[in-house]
Amino acid sequence: MAKLENKVAVITGGSGAIGSTAAKLFLAEGAKVVLVDINEEALSQVASTLDSKNVSYVAADVTKAADVQKYVQHTVKTFGKIDVFFNNAGVEGVVKPIEEYPEEVFDKLIAVNVKGVWLGIKYVLPAMNDGGSIINTSSVAGLAGSPAVSPYVTSKHAVIGLTRAIALEAAPRKIRVNSIHPSPVDNRMMRSLEEGYAPGSGAEAKKNFEAGIPLNRYATNDDIAKGALFLASDDSKFITGTKLVIDGGMTMA
Repeated sequence: MAKLENKVAVITGGSGAIGSTAAKLFLAEGAKVVLVDINEEALSQVASTLDSKNVSYVAADVTKAADVQKYVQHTVKTFGKIDVFFNNAGVEGVVKPIEEYPEEVFDKLIAVNVKGVWLGIKYVLPAMNDGGSIINTSSVAGLAGSPAVSPYVTSKHAVIGLTRAIALEAAPRKIRVNSIHPSPVDNRMMRSLEEGYAPGSGAEAKKNFEAGIPLNRYATNDDIAKGALFLASDDSKFITGTKLVIDGGMTMA
């Protein structure tokens, strides 16, 4: 039997590289999937590419309670329930030391990466089936410090605290709540950060990042999606409040 047979999953950041890759994998494993993102055109393109009667999407701003309620209601109305919540939407901000960091960029990043994750849980949890799974996307940046991206590091540490608190709140309903911690992933977000660290020399920045990863490469979107699948499935039914680190040994080095 497929790992997510008869399960309904909500994926925020659904038009992004990790979200769309996870959607494809979840569908292949038998799930019905609702994609959530702020860009409706991008969502439509991803849904068209996935080409499945078991996928739907909702354009929503994860920082606004009414929009979060909208995607929860859409999922229940369309597919009847929620079993899996991949709470994955996030932004990277910019690369600048704290004294130069724009306050408005900080505010947006914290709103998406912390408030958006919190609001998602707040409104998904009451609608979720007992025995479900919530997967919050953090980062290796949630496990250590890193210069010039203090708001991002702060937000990803916050996701760990939120995960632990809600794991305890949700445990009586046998709902598991875990965080997932990617190393640099070979996608658009890292292109942005590479350019931020080394303007005009992003390829060199990538080599420097890879040199700090024992397996000597970035993660792929599929590497992260497969980790999310493990936490979404019953293979992880006795795992809650923990951190799944998918980093090629980066935080060990």
